[in-house]
Amino acid sequence: MFARNVAIHLKPNTLSEFRLVFDNEVLPILQKQTGFQDEITFSTPGGTDVIAISLWDTKEHAEAYNTTGYPEVLNRLEKVLDGNPRVRVSDVISSTLHKTAAGVAA
Repeated sequence: MFARNVAIHLKPNTLSEFRLVFDNEVLPILQKQTGFQDEITFSTPGGTDVIAISLWDTKEHAEAYNTTGYPEVLNRLEKVLDGNPRVRVSDVISSTLHKTAAGVAA
């Protein structure tokens, strides 16, 4: 499993708009991507900093999304972003996600 960790800084007072765009426009884009597994998104109490972690089957799937789906995501979020998001990528060395999914399927 592979993870993309995206640090986002929002314009003031745009967290609600970010959430609407993310839920209604960004998640459908992610869900159409080959190898996409899950998305976890956090915000700080003040609502201007967001961390979005997406989980992928392989590094190749995450890299493919980076060139195909991610530019569209940035375009959809452009009006709420304050600067460019910072993307970090990593191998997932421990997760209970696959155990949860297997339990639901059983």
